[in-house]
Amino acid sequence: MSNALSYRPKTGEIPTDPGVYRFRDDTGRVLYVGKAKNLRARLSNYFAPLTSLHERTRRMVTTASSLEWTVVGTEMEALQLEWTWIKEFDPPFNVQFKDDKSYPYLAVTLADEAPRALVTRTTGIKGARYFGPYPKVWAVHETIDLMLKAFPIRTCNAANYKRAMQSGKPCFASQIGRCFGPCSQKVTLEEHRAVVNDFVSFMGSQDRKLINALTAEMKVAAAEQNYELAAKRRDQALALEAVLEKSAVVLRDSVDIDLFGIEQDELAAAVQQFIVRGGRIRGVRGWMVDKELDVSTGELIDSIMQTVYNADNPPPREIVVPELPDDAEALDGWLAQISQRKVKLVAAQRGEKAALLATATQNAKQSLILYKSRRSSDFVARSKALEDIQEALGMSDAPLRMECYDVSHLGGTNIVASMVVFEDGLPRKDEYRRFSIPESTDDTDSLYRTLTRRLAYLVPPTDSVSEAEGVEAETAETKRKKFRYRPNLLIVDGGQPQVAAAARALEESGVTGIQLCGIAKRLEEIWLPDSDYPVILPRNSDALFLIQRIRDEAHRFAITHQRARRKRDITSVLGEVPGLGPARVKVLLRHFGSVAKLKEASVEQICDVQGIGPALAVTIHQHLRA
Repeated sequence: MSNALSYRPKTGEIPTDPGVYRFRDDTGRVLYVGKAKNLRARLSNYFAPLTSLHERTRRMVTTASSLEWTVVGTEMEALQLEWTWIKEFDPPFNVQFKDDKSYPYLAVTLADEAPRALVTRTTGIKGARYFGPYPKVWAVHETIDLMLKAFPIRTCNAANYKRAMQSGKPCFASQIGRCFGPCSQKVTLEEHRAVVNDFVSFMGSQDRKLINALTAEMKVAAAEQNYELAAKRRDQALALEAVLEKSAVVLRDSVDIDLFGIEQDELAAAVQQFIVRGGRIRGVRGWMVDKELDVSTGELIDSIMQTVYNADNPPPREIVVPELPDDAEALDGWLAQISQRKVKLVAAQRGEKAALLATATQNAKQSLILYKSRRSSDFVARSKALEDIQEALGMSDAPLRMECYDVSHLGGTNIVASMVVFEDGLPRKDEYRRFSIPESTDDTDSLYRTLTRRLAYLVPPTDSVSEAEGVEAETAETKRKKFRYRPNLLIVDGGQPQVAAAARALEESGVTGIQLCGIAKRLEEIWLPDSDYPVILPRNSDALFLIQRIRDEAHRFAITHQRARRKRDITSVLGEVPGLGPARVKVLLRHFGSVAKLKEASVEQICDVQGIGPALAVTIHQHLRA
C-alpha cells in the first residue's frame, strides 16, 4: 500500500451502518463529503489499488491525510447530513453539488387566496413558507404525499385552480381525496386556510401533539363504532409519524443547540459533540478522555463543559446531555456568565432531540470501540504493557501468553465458565474455551473446579500405558492438544477469595512456573496470592488497559454462553410439551416472563394466554409439574 494512503483504517474498524464520511488533507480542510448506506462497503472502494481508481478519485485519496465518519440512523438522514456539510465545508471534490442546479424545497404559497404546496428550486416566491432543502427531489414528493394524507391542501397549479373556480368542477386531486377542493367550493377558503396553517405548523415545529390528538380521535371514533373515521385518523397519524422519522437529523429552523453523546468504561470515555445551528448539524467534534478516577457521568459532563466552553467559544442557549449533573443549576449559571445570556442544560428523554442524542451516543460508542481496538493493536503499546505487567507482578519473563477465567450463572443455575487466551497482547479466539459446571456452592468453588479441569491438561502423561488403554490414551492426547500451551499468567475475575480458590487449584495440580493474579472490578485492583495488599496500576497505563480488556473479554464470552444455554434449556423444556410449537412457546414466555413463573401458574391462568385452549393448558400444567 502506498505511503500516501497510510491513513487507511482497518476494515473491521469501519461500521456497517448508514453514515456520512469526510476526507481531510493535512491542514484539516475537508476535501470530500460523501454518504453511504453501508460505510464499510462504500469506503472500501476508495482503497482499491490506485491504478484502478478514476483519475479524480485517485487525486483525492492521495491528497487526503485522514478519514472520519459519522453514523446516522437511516439513509435519508445520511442524505440530509451530507447536503448540510457540503454547504458548510465547500469541499473541492464534491463537483456534483456545484453545478447551476439548486436544491429542491417544499414551499407553501401563503400569499395566495388558496395556498398550495409545491416542489420548487426557487426561493424567491413572495409570501411563501419554505421547508428544506432536500437532497433529492423525490424526497420532497415523498414528504408531500405523506403530509397530504393528514392535511389534504391544494397542490394544483394556477391554471387548473382558475379553471375549477370558473366551472365549479373539482380538479383531479380533489376527486381522489387528495385535496379539500376549495376551487369547487367543497370547503370554504377559510376552512382550507385553517388546514394550511396546521400543515405549516407541523412542518415547522415537528411537534408530536398533533399525532397524539389524531390518535385520541381515532380511539374515540372506534369506541363509537365510527370505523371509517377511525381508519382515516389512523392513516393520518401514521403519515405524520413517517414524516417525523425522515427528519431525525434535521430539527426546526430556530433550533441552536449542542448535543453531547458519551460512552465510557472504567478507564476511558468517548465524547461526540453535535453542533446544531439553524436546525442543521453544522459540525461534529469527537475526542477521548482517559479517566484517572472512576467518575460518574455527571462529573464527566462537568469536566466536558469546562473544557469545551470559554469566552472565545461561548455555549448556545441549550445544551443536551445524557443526564444532568448534581450541580446543574450552578453549571447553568457559569455557562450563562460566559455567553452573557441564559443557558440551560437539558437531559432529553423523548422527541427529536432525544433521537439526535441517540445518534451522537451511537457515534461515541463506535469511537470508544475504535480507540480500544487501535490501542490494543499498537505493537509499542502492547510491548510496554507486557513489560509493565511483568514488573508489577514480579515475573521473571513477560506474560506472552495469558489466560483469563470468569464464571456466569443466573441465580445459581446454568453455571458456566469461560477461558480466553491472549498471546502477545492480542486475543487468540481459536483457543477460547467454555466449561459447563453441573453444580457448585458459589463462584469461588466454580473457579476452583474450572481451573482444576484446565490444569489437568498441563500435567505430563505417564509413560506406562497398557495396550488395553491405547485407544483411551490416544483420545486423551487429542483432547490435551486443545490445551497444550502453558500460560505465563493466569487471571481470574475477582479479588482475594477468587484468587485463593485459583491458588488452591494450582497447588493441587502440581503445575509450577505459572503466575496467578485477580482483578477486582470496583477499583480495578490487582490481587496476588497470599497478599494482604493489592497491586495498584496507574489508571491510564497500557498495562491496566490490557488486563481490563482480557477480563472484559472473559466476561463477555462467559455471559454469552450462559444466555445461550438458558435459552436452549427453556426451549427444550417447553418443546417437549405435546402440541406446543415455537410460536406458542414465544407467547407463553412473553406472557409469564419465565418458565419458573409458568410452572407456578394454574390451569386457568394458562388458559388466559391467547392461543392456549383448556386441553393444552392442562397438558402444559401436568408436564411442567411432573
